[in-house]
Amino acid sequence: MNVQPAAFLRTTLPLDLSRLAELDNGRYHSIWLPDHLVSFWPDSLWTPEFTDLAAASPSPHRHLDGLVVAAAAAVLTDNVPVVSAVVDTVRRHPCMLAQTALTIDHLAKGRFVLGLGSGESENTVPYGFDFARPVARFEEALNVIRLLWESDGPIDFDGRFYTLRQARLDIEPYDGRFPPIWIGASGPRMLDIAGRHADGWWPAGAWTPEHYAEMLSAVRASAEHAGRDPMAITPCFIQVCLIGADDDALAEILRAPLVRAFLLQVSAETLRGFGFEHPMGEGWRGFQDIDPATLPRERIVEFLDKVQPEMVLAVVPHGTPGRVAEIVKTYVDAGLRVPKILDYGAMAGLKYAEASAANVRATEDELLRLCGAVS
Repeated sequence: MNVQPAAFLRTTLPLDLSRLAELDNGRYHSIWLPDHLVSFWPDSLWTPEFTDLAAASPSPHRHLDGLVVAAAAAVLTDNVPVVSAVVDTVRRHPCMLAQTALTIDHLAKGRFVLGLGSGESENTVPYGFDFARPVARFEEALNVIRLLWESDGPIDFDGRFYTLRQARLDIEPYDGRFPPIWIGASGPRMLDIAGRHADGWWPAGAWTPEHYAEMLSAVRASAEHAGRDPMAITPCFIQVCLIGADDDALAEILRAPLVRAFLLQVSAETLRGFGFEHPMGEGWRGFQDIDPATLPRERIVEFLDKVQPEMVLAVVPHGTPGRVAEIVKTYVDAGLRVPKILDYGAMAGLKYAEASAANVRATEDELLRLCGAVS
């Protein structure tokens, strides 16, 4: 499989579907759509005090239903696969996921990919969803989806989380093929599940090429143990980067509070591995501990004061488009085949947000030049 970048379609307001024709021209492997109720950014940080982006949008949490937007994208495109990146199995019952995935796949004429994950606390706990045992729930939900897709006639199922009695889903798959399932996984249990069940995989975070290669190896070992072809699993990654025209631009980007706040998504354990103590304390678990509504301004200010630019640079590829492409190429050498280059420099403010799309495209162009016909 040749290296081919993926595109990203935001599912927040204001929604812009006008780019879909551009994304459907063969340049991109697939279009990825996130599915959230809230974003990672704390409410106390999304104010004019910290960012001029707050003047453009009153809230960072104006998320539309990712699967509904995926259905619209399916109708408005003809060629490129459409991927949910990712839907969790906590907020959505697997019976509904099974039906919705088949529905979108019929709208897409066989181009929908069901991307699944075990969920995050900020999208579940505030809304009263049971976030206990998310990995066990995920695997059982995955089994229910497959069972409904592949069974002839009504089924019974007795699980720890789901019970079905004479349940049926008689929608036939489009053109005789069920949608591929891609799984977001980073922990040992989820990597094992991905190897046994996934058609594609991406991690929630891979901080070095060696880390990515290690996780991919675990996925492939699990697939091989299950009697599956490990090389048939598509290796993907949302590669968060900081792209600037030069050193001065990068220095300005790193001064932006929202860019420094990326460290909220990084665990203390991960940052310690790069030689730094986390500004949120030694027990901070990264995105699993973020609750946007409950991080007060005082704690955010204290956090920002402790963030050193070197901390962010340690965990995020950074530099000019050419330099970032060279770094992403090291992940390709580690096995990555479908990268989505996500320029977090856009969070530095309106000026950098406007330049971000061109920076990403330049990085993609250079990456493809560097990779050539990688297989």
